[in-house]
Amino acid sequence: MGVTGPPGPVMDRDEVDRALARLGAEHEAIETSLLALQDHAGRRLLEGAELTGTTKERWASTDASITLLWAYFDAYTDAFHAAQSIRSRRRWSSREDLVELTELLRGESVTVAGSTTATANMPTLTGGSSKLSHQFSLNTLVDEMNDLYANSLDMVVTSDAVWSALPARIDLLAAELQRTRQLAHSVGVRPGEHPAGDDLERITHTLTDLRERVISDPLAFWVRAQGSSAPGGGRPDTTVYDREARALEDVRREIDAVLTVRQDAEARLVKLRDVLSRADRTLAEARTARGEVLAKIAATEVPVVGGPPTVLQEQLSTAAEYRRHAQWHRLSPLLESLEQKAEDELLRARESLTAVTQPLAVRAELRGRLDAYKAKVARHGLAEDPLLIERYDAARRMLWSAPCDLRVAEQAVLRYQHAAAEQFNAPRAQPQGGPEDLRGPGA
Repeated sequence: MGVTGPPGPVMDRDEVDRALARLGAEHEAIETSLLALQDHAGRRLLEGAELTGTTKERWASTDASITLLWAYFDAYTDAFHAAQSIRSRRRWSSREDLVELTELLRGESVTVAGSTTATANMPTLTGGSSKLSHQFSLNTLVDEMNDLYANSLDMVVTSDAVWSALPARIDLLAAELQRTRQLAHSVGVRPGEHPAGDDLERITHTLTDLRERVISDPLAFWVRAQGSSAPGGGRPDTTVYDREARALEDVRREIDAVLTVRQDAEARLVKLRDVLSRADRTLAEARTARGEVLAKIAATEVPVVGGPPTVLQEQLSTAAEYRRHAQWHRLSPLLESLEQKAEDELLRARESLTAVTQPLAVRAELRGRLDAYKAKVARHGLAEDPLLIERYDAARRMLWSAPCDLRVAEQAVLRYQHAAAEQFNAPRAQPQGGPEDLRGPGA
């Protein structure tokens, strides 16, 4: 290649010294960054891992980038040291030195062998990698190294962030899962026998598969932050982990419910027997009351009282059998169902008793109303009124006779009430006597 002149005006000594100072600072910063990247835990893990998928593809490219970075840095270092050597020849650089330094510092004076870029399989600014060598200026080479470093660091930091976050959390959840499996086994919650056992089996397989995929392809579990260009901008994707953690929490609650059943099963069974016994007694009382109503009340509809449901007693026996054989996972849902059904049965029995005894309540209400009006009549001094006596006796005979016709008895009570009201409102005759009698005693 022929010798070319310096690019632009020849730099003076001050410009050369300032440029060399800047290059020295850049060289130190680049070297520090490359060494930090070389020692990064994420890079070491990537080198030793059996990668798959997206991570495998990107690591092949990133590894080539890191190789090329060191090649560029070596060429950059050589050029920088060459410039330092020229400047140190003499205190006051000659024009020939300044021309050479200008060419070195500003021109495309850095040569990178084409075999290096070809081995790294990385394109350069000059295009294809089939050339024997590529020429760069120092500024262009720094820009190239910055781009390669940013892309490489992003891949390394991203993988390390996923590996630092997810496997540890998966391991903690797997340990909790193992404890839950042991607890579930102790109360009879097993795969194929209880839905919670099937869920534990599925969660186990999912977590095992998730951990393997996170280790081999961490980039598949990375969500890049919107609009972020910084290396490692984003967060690990914990969607699958979070879903399985919630599922395990649901299973734990189910196991807790089974454990609660194991602890208080006997008390709940005793309470169930008591509720069903009260319901049976209430129905028996309703049947007895129905016979009394039919004997004492005429011309009325009395609802039929059903018998106790045998299916609840059968289920109660099944629940006791489950408890004897420590089948807590089967006992838990059966007890919950039975408790609700028993309360419903007791409510039904009470409603039946209320409906059956309604005619007797009506008769008692009519009797009370009749006696209340009789007392009121007596307070008004009308206890000896023939009409009121006659109507009272007629109503009383109807209410205290069996069978009692409630409709007729109610009409008789109403006739007595109306007659009494008329007597209360009727004008009273003045008593016989003189003025002194009107004035009363002590006038």
